Amino acid sequence: MIASRADWLLALPVLIPLAACALTAVLRGRPQAQRAITAVAALALLLAAALLVAEVVQRGVIASQMGDWPAPFGITMVADLLAAAMVAITALMYAAIAVYAHADDGVRAEEGLWHPLLAALVLGVAGAFLAGDLFNLYVWFEVMLIASFGLLVLGGGREQLDAAVKYAVLNLVATTVFLIAVGLGYGLTGTLNLADMARRMPEVPNQGAAAAVGFLLLAAFAAKAAVFPLFFWLPASYHTAIAPVAAIFAGLLTKVGVYAILRIVTLIYPAGQEWLAPLLWVVAAGTMVVGVLGAAAHWDIRRILSFHIISQIGYMIVGIAIATPFAIAGAVLYVLHHIIVKANLFLVAGAIRRAGGSFSLAALGGLWRRDPWLGIMFAIPALSLAGLPPLSGFWAKLFVVQSGFDAGFYVLASIALATGVLTLYSMLKIWLEAFWKEPPEGAPVLPLEGRERALLLGPVAVLGIVTLTIGLWAEPFAAYALAAGEQLAGREAYIAAVLGARP
Repeated sequence: MIASRADWLLALPVLIPLAACALTAVLRGRPQAQRAITAVAALALLLAAALLVAEVVQRGVIASQMGDWPAPFGITMVADLLAAAMVAITALMYAAIAVYAHADDGVRAEEGLWHPLLAALVLGVAGAFLAGDLFNLYVWFEVMLIASFGLLVLGGGREQLDAAVKYAVLNLVATTVFLIAVGLGYGLTGTLNLADMARRMPEVPNQGAAAAVGFLLLAAFAAKAAVFPLFFWLPASYHTAIAPVAAIFAGLLTKVGVYAILRIVTLIYPAGQEWLAPLLWVVAAGTMVVGVLGAAAHWDIRRILSFHIISQIGYMIVGIAIATPFAIAGAVLYVLHHIIVKANLFLVAGAIRRAGGSFSLAALGGLWRRDPWLGIMFAIPALSLAGLPPLSGFWAKLFVVQSGFDAGFYVLASIALATGVLTLYSMLKIWLEAFWKEPPEGAPVLPLEGRERALLLGPVAVLGIVTLTIGLWAEPFAAYALAAGEQLAGREAYIAAVLGARP
């Protein structure tokens, strides 16, 4: 059977990074060829993702059955508004990180490994966003874990190796829990297809066992997303990675966990269940509080930003916990905003390290007078992270907090507001220490110039423009998030696209 347009649009986000991974691995030792392949793959993925978004906006949810095996028996790939947007943002991150990495010393030292590992990570992320069944979601998680472990040890320092072992062990525990849940879920429902499970799980005679499977799935995805109380692996590892690796980890890896929670909760376990909603409220509040307090206590830029990954994921869980279409739309908008902003902040941190010689705030100072453009490029994502208007973070926080007040969750919404204030404190701390205060005596002066400056700050500027665009021209992005929230809360369109009109 000739593949349809939808088949190709769903396959290309996986085939492109797969081809890039294979080709760059074969061409290890030829960095110029590897760079060319990575550049072509990043542009091709951006184009394929844009076409996928346009198709989903026009047609609604699209699905493809690999090898013409009908669902739920074969491998299904599915894209709705959320999945298509996540693939598009993944493509943007791939392109930005690929450019930035050309000026990073750690990447240049290990360039033969960098290109295939980066492509493999993008492959795993894109595959996870498009997976239509639990087992293949597990497979893509494993692809991400292997690639991320390799990326984390680039540079070969003792600190990195120690962090990589902790990261791998704790994530392997999470994936083991996931695999156990997959087996139990299949035993209860006789299927692993997500749409089919959505139909069958409410009909399981033993609803206690069904809830146990849901709890195991949430535990596995919560560990991947670094939410409270399963967050401890993230601040123990992310701060050791080189800047481009830390940026793509911060932008994408935890969001795959959030995406999986969002998909499972809205599709298989609607959040109205008595056991699920209170659990998510506690997780959301704990994640925000622990993350923001950890950031406030540290004076290393990478550690501050690592803890703020945790705190900001709490906002996304708030939207999932409230579970109204408006709240889910807030979670979707927050995920998209945070990927851009957090990755950008880690890229800026790498530029600060290059210009000031350190990640420690005590060893930095005077960067505003030496390089005001660097200060502006830090200020845009930093203020967006804190939720100040007219940046993207303001609208994302507004959706989440407003949905909390509308639904009567006043304590949860108040914690979200307080977390925003403390986030602003952390960003001001970095600004005052790194940019505004006088530099310490003997601090190195390492100006960013020429090609290196363009490679480091070019992607930062592009991501900053995206942040400003979402903030200043919010209507189409808000409308897209609202449509995605309605689609996720409804479930019917997803199930119909995968299984057809069968009863």
